[in-house]
Amino acid sequence: MPYYESPVDGTRLYYVDHGPATGPVAVFVASAYIGHEMWEYQMLPLAEAGYRCVALDRRGHGRSDAPWSGYDLDTLADDVHGLLDHLDVREATLIGHSIGTGEVVRCLTRHGTARVARLALVAGVSPGVVRSPGTPDGVDPAVVRADDEVFLRDRAAWFAAGVDAFFAAHLPGNEVSPEYVRYLLDRCMSTGPRAAMGIRGVVAALDLTAELPSVDVPVLVVHGTDDTSAPLAGTGERVAKVVPDGTLKVYERGGHGLFVTHARQLTADLREFIDAGRTGAR
Repeated sequence: MPYYESPVDGTRLYYVDHGPATGPVAVFVASAYIGHEMWEYQMLPLAEAGYRCVALDRRGHGRSDAPWSGYDLDTLADDVHGLLDHLDVREATLIGHSIGTGEVVRCLTRHGTARVARLALVAGVSPGVVRSPGTPDGVDPAVVRADDEVFLRDRAAWFAAGVDAFFAAHLPGNEVSPEYVRYLLDRCMSTGPRAAMGIRGVVAALDLTAELPSVDVPVLVVHGTDDTSAPLAGTGERVAKVVPDGTLKVYERGGHGLFVTHARQLTADLREFIDAGRTGAR
């Protein structure tokens, strides 16, 4: 199985590498609690079309080792960059979902553009969704702490209760099968409580306001109108305005789980964005 070691502390991290080795490189970073599996509806068709699709399981997630420490944004971003170094990729498009958008942004601002040509931020919680100096309209930290207590008391019930809102499944066209929901919940529960609380802490502390203006590569921002986890106005719309070269694509009726409900549209938009880099468009 393909593993590499974190450049920070040697944690063994799992990744998948699909498609031709010579194809344009797309590197996927998943949402909280989920491993590389969440990207199946994007990675498979893109790999079959000739793109090299790489995705890692974040520390504590999926098949990666679950150390006690390292659940901070700098370490997680260094883990991503460690994969780029391990595979010696160039001109990569980094694609993050939810908190994964924070990891790919920090990877670029921390390590530069020697290996990264473009960023795609899908249903991102960037620049931050909890109240902070840079995100004054965010959620009250006290509300987050109370939600942490609910999460710790019964993670399984917490995940199950949030499914409808996650997919905006009450809206026409967003139906998701019970079988897929059960599969995704199982994947979420495979992430242990230490890693899960660690990544929740990263979300709670996230404030990328100061560094987004320094992102000097093209950025595709994809966001849904009905994303209750990361409301459009404070996240996707704001990011697209403050990065120097941002393009916003808004999906009608899209929730946080648009990688499933709007899978074909997302895959097509990612392909178009990657191809723009191949033709030299900036």
